[in-house]
Amino acid sequence: MDSNFSQYLQATEVIDFHHPAVTAFIRKQIEDATTPEQQAVKLYYAVRDGIRYDPYLIDLSVAGLRASTTLQIGRGWCVTKAALLAACCRGLGIPAKLGYADVRNHLSTARMRAHMKTDIFLWHGYTAIYLGKWVKATPAFNIELCQRFKLKPLEFDGSCDSIYHPFDLLGNKHMEYLRDRGEFADVPIDQINKDFTESYKTPDRLGAFDFQKDIDRESSLA
Repeated sequence: MDSNFSQYLQATEVIDFHHPAVTAFIRKQIEDATTPEQQAVKLYYAVRDGIRYDPYLIDLSVAGLRASTTLQIGRGWCVTKAALLAACCRGLGIPAKLGYADVRNHLSTARMRAHMKTDIFLWHGYTAIYLGKWVKATPAFNIELCQRFKLKPLEFDGSCDSIYHPFDLLGNKHMEYLRDRGEFADVPIDQINKDFTESYKTPDRLGAFDFQKDIDRESSLA
């Protein structure tokens, strides 16, 4: 393996795979998986479905972004869920990077749209995992959320990229990729903070509300 890969195997303040909560999660989820591909697939589904997607919980501090924090609260947004998956992979010696793109996301709530005043989400996060080649995995939307919004859940087999489909199951627009931000060894916190501040109000003010309750309320009114 190329020596440049070493940066994609290291622990950081955010990718804290040595934390007891992360190591315990890894051990529990990989079960009898022995190959990197098998392990990465199991970890992908554990993060996708075991951590509930909640974009109201945006905290751009180191503590708020840590993999161990996401595990302990059981909820996260795309950036933190991608960081958790990267931490789990690195904890097993599987190289992992953090990738980002700006997207137009048609899955949101009225409260979120009113707060952000846009449907463009900056720095949408995914994980790039080295399994003989770099493969993209996006563990953000848990299976229950996909069923609620009639989205095709993103599957991951360790060999093909897992990124969002442009349409939902009914043929409506779901997500459009607008700009590739690149891939990094760690979360570029300062740049994300800067862009969020310049583009819309800091979303962490939504933390006082419940994303799932808003979804349920809007579904009942539809």
